[in-house]
Amino acid sequence: MTDKIPSLLENRLGRTHARRRLGIESDKDQHIFGLGLNFFHPENWYSLSTILRYTLKMTGLYYLGQRNSQHHTLSNNLLSINNLPAEFEGYKILHLSDLHVDMNRQAMINMNNTVTGLEYDICVMTGDYRAKTFGSIAESIEGMRSVVDSIKKPVYAVLGNHDSIRMVPALESMGIRILLNETVTIKSGQSHFYISGVDDAHYFRVDNIDKTSSDIPNGAPSILLSHTPEIYKQAAHAGYGAFLCGHTHGGQICLPGKIPVTLDSKCPRYMGSGSWKYKNMTGYTSVGAGTSIVDVRINCPPEITIHKLTGRMHGPNRDAS
Repeated sequence: MTDKIPSLLENRLGRTHARRRLGIESDKDQHIFGLGLNFFHPENWYSLSTILRYTLKMTGLYYLGQRNSQHHTLSNNLLSINNLPAEFEGYKILHLSDLHVDMNRQAMINMNNTVTGLEYDICVMTGDYRAKTFGSIAESIEGMRSVVDSIKKPVYAVLGNHDSIRMVPALESMGIRILLNETVTIKSGQSHFYISGVDDAHYFRVDNIDKTSSDIPNGAPSILLSHTPEIYKQAAHAGYGAFLCGHTHGGQICLPGKIPVTLDSKCPRYMGSGSWKYKNMTGYTSVGAGTSIVDVRINCPPEITIHKLTGRMHGPNRDAS
């Protein structure tokens, strides 16, 4: 299967993007500085987890943060989409993001138990299934098998900056449809809407919104899945009605009042978590169900989200230029 991956990816991503993704992954070390949309990439600084863990233990916050990381908040969000057909009013989408399944096993067990009892129509995942940004994918693939056993299909997903493109065949064999700059049609009777997904735009820069939106009629109801909120402008100008993403972890380690120390994302801070609006597009940034770099959460609990679709406009009217 490994030998087939380059040709498979060239067909789906295009030759340039496929070679770029595989080429960057084949580097011995991911870059801490440079590449991607951001200059600094803390997830690639392999000593940072040790530094943070030691610092948190010294302050007495480490074990509290670990406990926090294992108790998920269930968020319910009303997601408005222009021109949504009446048949999809109240349609429910389970949104999972930033699982990092091999980071904290107990957190994933607790998440799976919570998800098992939820009611929804489809599931979407917005990337980062692996804890590290390099090395073996075996442990993350096994962790994802447990996740898939707890959720209902269909499942549509995109890859994040922690994920290897070589995970795609295994994930799709489980029934997860990975959208590599691709679009699918969600149907109900005679009505439908579109879900697109772009490959990682944060570090690998292999997103292609032009390709994903090319087959969507002008004004048709549509949702874009992206790992990061950083491409919100491109998504809005391409005509997407809604935008679902993750990556930021909401800061993961926050000051009182859920104020993030950093979001590791080149976007307005109001897009760092929860619902938001830009132009005619509504968005939602999940704070994620897992943890990255260090397995703690402080003033920012992990999240599982149910989006309820509506054709009625609502929500925050915050905009950015």
